[in-house]
Amino acid sequence: MIIFPAIDIRGGKCVRLTEGRFDQETVFADHPAEMAKRWANEGAEFLHVVDLDGALAGRPVNLEVIKEIVKMVAIPVQLGGGIRTMDCIAELLNAGVNRVILGSIAVRQPELVKAACQEFKERIVVGIDARDGQVAVEGWGISGGIGADELAKRMAEAGVARIIYTDISRDGTLTGVNVTATAALARVAGIPVIASGGVSDIADIHAVKAAQQDGVEGVIVGKAIYTGSLSLKAAIQVAQGV
Repeated sequence: MIIFPAIDIRGGKCVRLTEGRFDQETVFADHPAEMAKRWANEGAEFLHVVDLDGALAGRPVNLEVIKEIVKMVAIPVQLGGGIRTMDCIAELLNAGVNRVILGSIAVRQPELVKAACQEFKERIVVGIDARDGQVAVEGWGISGGIGADELAKRMAEAGVARIIYTDISRDGTLTGVNVTATAALARVAGIPVIASGGVSDIADIHAVKAAQQDGVEGVIVGKAIYTGSLSLKAAIQVAQGV
């Protein structure tokens, strides 16, 4: 199982939001690349980076910061936030990003997702962000008009290699991962799913690991490692069975 430290970028800084709300922001570092280096030094195998400004703008905004992160660490980086065209996908992958996360266009333009999967294979990940089982898009501000399970099935059929499932109501709240919903979505989709939202402490890591048999292959950790309620090193040890 893989632990993905999260680096959310807004205004060039490393921040965390609560339930995806931009008016509930905490700044944890002025230099996201330095934070990336810290997590890599603590044993991270993969980084999860989100361009929050990009999610709202519909195009990457913090590209220079993202390039700096990619240069700073030797581990792979997956990136989401405002990636909505084939040209944008190609630009980011050419800039050194290992995988791109497509969110809103999975709902708005499923044919583009299918084309991206044909062109870029496993480097395409779809992010399904849901509240009460219903997908939200455009920086989580608008209902996508489709259930998370149904979208997961459609994306698997389109050729998507893996899904990141975020329970918005738990994101940044330290109230525990919605393992039940994540595992159910993985079973429905039949492809690997990464859990996101609500990680609080080491118990959550154990809970997610128990869902590996359902197809949950990893978990994104954010606020917990920034506030200290979870040790990244300890989480990685549990994930690796050390």
